[in-house]
Amino acid sequence: MSCADIRPLVVTAMIESQAGTGQTSSIRLAKSMNASALFNEIVALYSKHGWQLRRVLSAPETRAQLDLDPAVPVIEAGVDAVWFSRASHAGREAWELRLLSENPYALFETFEADETEEQRDEMRQELENRLREYVTTKQPS
Repeated sequence: MSCADIRPLVVTAMIESQAGTGQTSSIRLAKSMNASALFNEIVALYSKHGWQLRRVLSAPETRAQLDLDPAVPVIEAGVDAVWFSRASHAGREAWELRLLSENPYALFETFEADETEEQRDEMRQELENRLREYVTTKQPS
């Protein structure tokens, strides 16, 4: 496996927080980016490593660009991101929320087998909120 294969799995350890600066950046994809191609590339990479596409968070204008399987839930959101999951060790389930951007950024959580769906949903919502906060506070390069 090359470094290029694992780059999208980068998690919060590489975040540079710029909170409190008063500056914000766009939450949605830049217009010059091809959302469909980027989405397909990210899904293919994650699938290659055993991840299953579970949900898509997107703005209506991004959603219109994506060719999605009708079985995949789409949640209208102020951020464009994709939820993936796969089995983890010791009976756990891993979930990863990947920002739909050329620069890889993802948040990761594992769930114990005995956690309820309500507990899992609460944690996934917390990760979505953290992703929104990251996107709205990060500084343009």
